[in-house]
Amino acid sequence: MNHTWPISTVSDAARARITTARVAAACGVPPLERTRMAAALSARLRRCLSKGGGWRFVLTVARGSLRVEVSPSPADGERPWCVTASCPEPGAGPVCDAAAGDATALAEALLGADEDTALVLERLAEQEELVAFHREELHQTNQGVLALHAELDAAGRAQREAFAAERTARREAEDARRRLTFLADASATLTASLNHEEIARLLPELLVPEYARTADVWLFDAEDERVSSVPRAAAAVIAARTGRPQYAAAHPGGLPGVDDQPPSALHPGRSLLCVPLPTRSTPLGVVTLTAPGERWNPDDAVMLVELTRRAGGALDNARRFEHNRDIAETLQRALLTDLPTIPGLRLAARYLPATYGLNVGGDWYDAFRQPDGSLITVIGDVTGHGLHAAVMMSQLRTALRAYAVDGGSPGELLTRLHIFLHHLQPDLYATAVIARFQPGEPVLTWAAAGHPPPVLRGPDGRVRTLDAKPGAMLGIPLHQEIADHTVPLEPGSTLALYTDGLVERRAQGIDPGIERLAAALGSFRAEELDADLDGSAERILDPMLSDSERDDDVCLLLCHVGSHTGSHLGSRPRPGS
Repeated sequence: MNHTWPISTVSDAARARITTARVAAACGVPPLERTRMAAALSARLRRCLSKGGGWRFVLTVARGSLRVEVSPSPADGERPWCVTASCPEPGAGPVCDAAAGDATALAEALLGADEDTALVLERLAEQEELVAFHREELHQTNQGVLALHAELDAAGRAQREAFAAERTARREAEDARRRLTFLADASATLTASLNHEEIARLLPELLVPEYARTADVWLFDAEDERVSSVPRAAAAVIAARTGRPQYAAAHPGGLPGVDDQPPSALHPGRSLLCVPLPTRSTPLGVVTLTAPGERWNPDDAVMLVELTRRAGGALDNARRFEHNRDIAETLQRALLTDLPTIPGLRLAARYLPATYGLNVGGDWYDAFRQPDGSLITVIGDVTGHGLHAAVMMSQLRTALRAYAVDGGSPGELLTRLHIFLHHLQPDLYATAVIARFQPGEPVLTWAAAGHPPPVLRGPDGRVRTLDAKPGAMLGIPLHQEIADHTVPLEPGSTLALYTDGLVERRAQGIDPGIERLAAALGSFRAEELDADLDGSAERILDPMLSDSERDDDVCLLLCHVGSHTGSHLGSRPRPGS
């Protein structure tokens, strides 16, 4: 159903407003929606009255909804204004027009409007309380969020600080590992050498450019007169005198265990670190370093002082080694005999000290006549090295000559040397080969005790190894009678006696070396051996030792029977032989 009213005055507008409110209440429209509809209608009617003219008000109730429409009358092209509301009770009754001037109807309308307003205000109050509650809740939530943000920010800062501390600790640990690795590797490099000049050369190569821009090693002379024609920084001189590290720069270094000094006049713009090379007694020298940058890291400085201390120990060991080696080599060469000269037999010997390690003093050779005119040639090797081995070699040489005065075959002489060495030095052993050349007899008699076998070249150039069963090493705790062996000796024959340093290689053993020696000896012509036995010995050593570091000393003794001497050697000993 619908109803239409013309609206041209305020009374018409009020009647339309009151009627709408009554119908909406009768149709069960909720108070809040009813009030919203009435307020919207009142605003629209005020606007229509302010424009003037005639307006048509249409109220329609149909299909569960209440529709209010206001449009111009007559139509002037303006679109109608309308508002709708749902009707829970669509069959509430007919539309009742509010009588104009009816005070009772107006009062009822006002009361109804007040009730709706009161309800709206009550709802509004509830909403305000709810809004206030939510506002407080939001405020507390915001406070919590702010507190949470503060805690998260603090946690983030703490985490960043922890990460930074971890990175710093990891970097410091890595730097410490790098320093320790460098210190260990550099120490191993320095201590591996027994040459003090090589150590002094290696030290700057290890330090420059990572830990120093330049490095100068100042070694004192043998008399420890700490003088040099090269100008030295004052800090280096102080370090040499006091034995303490010195730091010379424009600003104090504050390095642990290092004394500060004024800038060096020789290097005014650089930071110098002068560290003495310590030994058991006095410093061997001073290492002067210039900083790779403006100054040293304190931990690097501590590492440099420690490395220099180890370098001093390596230098001290190298000098002691060189001193002992020189003494042993001098003693060794002094004890090696001058070879005798007899008709029909030529001798040539070579002795080469080791070039690597303290391996001087163990190898020896000798040649001398016995009272019956026979010639004894011997070559041997004492276990051990250095002065002790050289001294024992001299004692064995002297004992052998003493025993040979009483005569005796090579085997008997070696047996007596075995007993002598066992009683003299129970923990020292030796190997040896003795060969005897008997005047007037075309036979070579020889005996060996734990030594590499002799090599014999025949006049036709064929070479054989005299590998008959030898005796055991001299001096071992074993009773033994060393046997003699004989082999025919023709004119033009050459016997080679040698020590293991000539033929033994760690990677190959001794047999290939003996084969190489036999091949080298067999490569000579008889005329070469007759004419130049010394030169032949040299030509044997060159190819034999070209592939060796020579970490052991070497002895070679060549005994050559002349090709034109017939079938016998000279039978008379020379006076004083």
